[in-house]
Amino acid sequence: MKLYGNLLGKKRTELTQKMERLENGLQKLQTTASQVEDLKAKLAVQEVELWQRNTDIEALIAKIGQQTDKLNQERAVADAEEQRVAAIQAKVTKQQQETEEDLAKAEPALQAANAALNTLNRLNLTELRTFPNPPAIVTNVSAAVLVLLAPQGRIPKDRSWKASKMVMSKVDDFLQALVNFDKEHIPEATVRCVRDEYLSDPEFNPEFVRQKSSAAAGLCAWVINIVRFHEIFVLCEVEMKRMCLSQANADLAEAAEKLEAIRKKLAELDSSLETLTAAFERATSEKLRFQEEVNRTNKTIELANRLVKGLESENVRWAHSVAQYHEQEETLCGDVLLTAAFISYAGSFSKKYRRELLDNLWMPFLRSQKMPIPMTEGLDPVLMLTDDAMVAQWNNEGLPGDKMSTQNATILTNCERWPLLIDPQLQGIKWIKSRFGSRLKVVSLGQRGYVDVIEQAVVAGETVLIENLEETIDPVIDPLLGRHTIKKGSCIKVGDKECFFHPGFRLILHTKLANPHYKPEIQAQTTLINFTVTRDGLEDQLLAQVVNQERPDLEYLKSELTKQQNMFKIELKLLEDELLTRLSAAESNFLGDNVLVEKLETTKHTAAEIEMKVLEAKVNEVKINEAREHYRPVAVRASLLYFIMNDLNKINAMYQFSLKAFNVVFHKAVEMAEACEDVKSRVNTLIDCVTYSTFNYISRGLFERDKLTFTAQLAFQLLLMSKEIDVRELDFLLRFNIDHSYVSPLDFLSNSAWSAIKVMSFTDEFRGLDRDIEGSPKRWKKMVESECPEKEKFPQEWKGKSSLQKLIMMRALRPDRMTYAVRNFVEEKLGVKYTEGRKTEFAKSFRESGPASPVFFILSPGVDPLKDVESLGRKLGFTIDFGKLHNVSLGQGQEAVAEVAMEKAAKEGHWVILQNIHLVGRWLGSLEKLLERCCEGSHPDYRVFMSAEPAPTPQEHIIPQGILENAIKITNEPPTGMHANLHAALDNFDQDILDTCSREQEFKTILFSLCYFHACVAQRRKFGPQGWNRKYPFNTGDLTISVNVLYNYLEANAQVPWEDLRYLFGEIMYGGHITDDWDRRLCRTYLEEYMQPNQFDRKLALAPGFVVPSNLDYQGYHDFIDEMLPHESPVHYGLHPNAEIEFLTVTSDNLFHTLLELQSPDAVMGEGASQTLEEKVKTILDEVLEKLPEEYNMADITSKTAERSPYILVCFQECERMNTLISEIRRSLKELDLGLKGELAISSEMEKLQTALFFDNVPDTWTKLAYPSTYSLAIWYNDVLQRCKELDSWTQDLSLPSVVWLSGLFNPQSFLTAVMQSLARKNEWPLDKVNLTVDVTKKFKEEFNQPAREGAYVYGLYMEGARWDTQAGVITEARLKDLTPSMPVISVRAVPNDRHETRNIYECPLYKTKIRGPTYVWTFNLKTRERPAKWVLAGVALLLSV
Repeated sequence: MKLYGNLLGKKRTELTQKMERLENGLQKLQTTASQVEDLKAKLAVQEVELWQRNTDIEALIAKIGQQTDKLNQERAVADAEEQRVAAIQAKVTKQQQETEEDLAKAEPALQAANAALNTLNRLNLTELRTFPNPPAIVTNVSAAVLVLLAPQGRIPKDRSWKASKMVMSKVDDFLQALVNFDKEHIPEATVRCVRDEYLSDPEFNPEFVRQKSSAAAGLCAWVINIVRFHEIFVLCEVEMKRMCLSQANADLAEAAEKLEAIRKKLAELDSSLETLTAAFERATSEKLRFQEEVNRTNKTIELANRLVKGLESENVRWAHSVAQYHEQEETLCGDVLLTAAFISYAGSFSKKYRRELLDNLWMPFLRSQKMPIPMTEGLDPVLMLTDDAMVAQWNNEGLPGDKMSTQNATILTNCERWPLLIDPQLQGIKWIKSRFGSRLKVVSLGQRGYVDVIEQAVVAGETVLIENLEETIDPVIDPLLGRHTIKKGSCIKVGDKECFFHPGFRLILHTKLANPHYKPEIQAQTTLINFTVTRDGLEDQLLAQVVNQERPDLEYLKSELTKQQNMFKIELKLLEDELLTRLSAAESNFLGDNVLVEKLETTKHTAAEIEMKVLEAKVNEVKINEAREHYRPVAVRASLLYFIMNDLNKINAMYQFSLKAFNVVFHKAVEMAEACEDVKSRVNTLIDCVTYSTFNYISRGLFERDKLTFTAQLAFQLLLMSKEIDVRELDFLLRFNIDHSYVSPLDFLSNSAWSAIKVMSFTDEFRGLDRDIEGSPKRWKKMVESECPEKEKFPQEWKGKSSLQKLIMMRALRPDRMTYAVRNFVEEKLGVKYTEGRKTEFAKSFRESGPASPVFFILSPGVDPLKDVESLGRKLGFTIDFGKLHNVSLGQGQEAVAEVAMEKAAKEGHWVILQNIHLVGRWLGSLEKLLERCCEGSHPDYRVFMSAEPAPTPQEHIIPQGILENAIKITNEPPTGMHANLHAALDNFDQDILDTCSREQEFKTILFSLCYFHACVAQRRKFGPQGWNRKYPFNTGDLTISVNVLYNYLEANAQVPWEDLRYLFGEIMYGGHITDDWDRRLCRTYLEEYMQPNQFDRKLALAPGFVVPSNLDYQGYHDFIDEMLPHESPVHYGLHPNAEIEFLTVTSDNLFHTLLELQSPDAVMGEGASQTLEEKVKTILDEVLEKLPEEYNMADITSKTAERSPYILVCFQECERMNTLISEIRRSLKELDLGLKGELAISSEMEKLQTALFFDNVPDTWTKLAYPSTYSLAIWYNDVLQRCKELDSWTQDLSLPSVVWLSGLFNPQSFLTAVMQSLARKNEWPLDKVNLTVDVTKKFKEEFNQPAREGAYVYGLYMEGARWDTQAGVITEARLKDLTPSMPVISVRAVPNDRHETRNIYECPLYKTKIRGPTYVWTFNLKTRERPAKWVLAGVALLLSV
């Protein structure tokens, strides 16, 4: 409200002033035109009066002539007398000259004497007197002075120093005596005495005497020069000549008296002539004045005409402006309202939403009121508050030239609340620092003494910038943020002090966080301004950068032109203002004011000149822009790359990159690109070079699993930009929303593959695909069952489809091969270098680092990247021994050590390694500031290397953006595959270790088995939950310690203690990591398989065809692995080959899901899309709500029966759970619906729900109330509806269904427990002595029409890792590509523990989903003919949903 009031007042005043000035100007121009006629009449009268004046002047001239003749006669007499006087004068002059010449000869001596006296003063004479017994020469000087000063020439006898001091005792009198000394009448005897006794002494010389005393030197010079003067005076008989001169002067006086009388007479005549002449001059000046007046009137008429003519264009323009201003006056209230709203609320939004707010929400709302608020059509709030000149000035100060930045600057300069800049790329802060210069006080919260700086600024009325704010703000500045003033608004609390609150004080807040979440009160106290760089804004900056490097001449011209254009805009504005100011300030009759009119003309002339220059500049600008535009594709590509790079933190919060760092990469890439002759090929080279350099820069900091995601995203985005692929097709590929209700008619296609093909066949691009596959199944089967189908050609005309369409078909047919297919796609579109995946040497990455670009290692288990740093340090002379490498492993209390090391290293140019910085979360903020501070003005050799583990979830990520984004990120990952892992395990040992044990053969063979076991447990992680239920950080330490234990036990025991060793390795060394019982069983089984007595006789096969080797040397073992180890396969780990297919399918699904989330919703919707994001979400929302069943009426259901058997209770519980879920789905969707309609404010929960619906994910709030599931939203929702149907039939009469769909229950454990309870009650067995037993029937659900007599029949189970042989009734090897075959109906009964079958049994865990681990339900004992260990290693389990 305050902003609105102030803005309205300000704008109203401005408008009134502008109108007044323009109206005044217009009125002056009208007045000018009407005044011209009056001036012409005035001119005629003036000309008559001028003629009269001319006649009077001629009469006066005749009278003056007569008087002049009389005067001339009298002047002749005077001249004769004057000649006589002159003769006498000449004689006198001659005599006087002679006398003066003689005197002049003596003059230098006299001046020298006076000069010598000038050097004397009270001070140095007093100083001279203080000499107790001075040097002889000083005594001589003073004696000579005594002789000269002796009265009547009586030469004193006592000329001692004492006598001299007596004379000098009265310093002033002494000085006076010297000054007034009668130099012309010195007695001859005195002169002689001085000459003979003193002057003859060679030391009697001022220069010599000065060494003793400056006063004595002055006296010495005076004596010498006085004597010299006297001698010249006597020699030239000056006295005689003076007497002759006085006689001649008397004669001259007489003659002069006579001449004076004649002159008096002349003067009288002269004065009468002067009177006449004065009259003449007065008349003449009157005539001139009149003449001037006539001229002036003429000139004024001419000027008025010029003015009216000259300002004709202004006359029209101003009249138009006044009319506009009158219109503006009417719409001012509405315009200012909109502008105030824009300043207050639009700042935090992106460009798109700002436009949306203004055009689609606020304007229509204001117009739709009962009393529509008047507004200017298509109002731009920026134009309300700025003009070209102001924007031009901002651009000169470094504000980016795009519209968004201009809006931001407008909001910043006009907002009432303190501005808070969201500025991840630091563009806003750069402009602010340049704008305010040294007047700006820059602080960051928490730096030393920042409160004092703020306090001084508050008092002095300065501007303070608080930079790099986090999401929480120090309470110290709360009073300032909220402007909580005290003492009637004159004071405010800063820290614990009350300060005078200067009205000129301004506070600017700034954060680097890209998406900060501030508390509502912060948002209320500040105006948020989103300075995040925009695509077009960045494009322009990068264009300037590339042109600057490629054509510096052009860019210089361009920036000079821009500056010049901006200066012209500013100058034109000033000139226009000056013109108006002069006009409005002029008097009512301003035509007489020539200066004003001429200045108006000059202003007009200058304006016209500038307009010409502007046009000229515009022509040049067009030419320059044409030349610059050749390079635009480079900037467009680079801008896209930056935004792709900026989105990578959605994959992992470690992937943060700054614009500053990107600019450096861009700059280097442009420098490195090969030179070309013509611009076109140069531009293409640049695009390739920039893309590849950025790709390399990003890739080395990504985990292997994310590299393909990034490369694919890069390829898709580049192809979308060049319109080579269709956004709808890409969206289909990434979402792959398939209706899974079709049954495959072909044996080589699974149901899900056939469902995908059927759904695709409904689209134009794939119409007829299903018919073609059914029509020629052999050709399609050959392709589908090929080992590398992605390299095969598609049958029939399908081979001619686009690469993207082939990817879609491949995803339907062989989802497990999609990672390879996508890699091939990238290779085809971008080139092979984007898929090679070569590792960058550390030395090369190091060359790119600098004091301000630290190196950041993202750690993986089992890898130590800092070895690279140490080895490079040894080459370059940076080692711990030389004191040039500081290695700090962070943990409790190590922060101070790190700080000292960094401060020292920055000064002296050392390297600092900071290991595991993720362990000191609280210190990381300080580290960020320390890194910034240390790199300023540091030694050029100073480097920082950091390492940290990535957080397991985004919520746990703690490493500040500021540390990550400027660092060069490098990932190091352990090797993959059995071959690499087995070599790596062996690399931890050497020949010496193999030779240490006295029982060589046992030691070596068991060590080899251990290495294989280590490689197995490490690499098994790759297969996800089928490998290990949970992830464990097994590392080389486990292996080396196990080998130590092995050595000790072999040395201490005669027999190999197999049990002990297996226990130590499986339960303690490796088992120490394991938290899941099933994983513990797996680890134990591995050791039982790989550590057996028969391994010493080369009878133990670790993998099919890979037998434990006999006694070899160290190198021999490595060679044995290379020769004998079969190709990589899940079989190495005891898994079925299907595990690889499952792993690849999951990987490719994750790849596409991540890619989908990386697409910006706007991009996914596409340019030509018929729906906006909100509309799409609304469609999904309506569909879900439409199908959502009503909640179960629990009162009705519970009243159907009084019985409360275990099964009925399970039914009730399931209904209640379903009710909770349904009501949450309904509530959240209705809330979101209101939010989308604009009737409710969108909360972060609603936003999360909207995103989940858009990306086909199940929202978190629903998942919490539902059951574990890995489905996408569409399939999950169908599943929920199926479960409802099942419950509907169960609640009908509450009798147990003939076959229970176990997977359809929220809590299957409770049902299985109910089975036990029912039978225990029926047979009166104690519940704790009862166990479940299962019998797998040979029939499927449809073949049962009544429930089991004992226990229950259940269905909906699947087996993973093996299959059930229905005929034989045992677990057997799975069929290839049949990953999760379904189980027949299972009969579940309870039996007493003693009747429990234990032989030929595999204890098979039952899980709810493929995630296994936390979704464990029960253990079913299944019959097996094979050893159970086989199924343990194969990770065989039953699943309730797949």
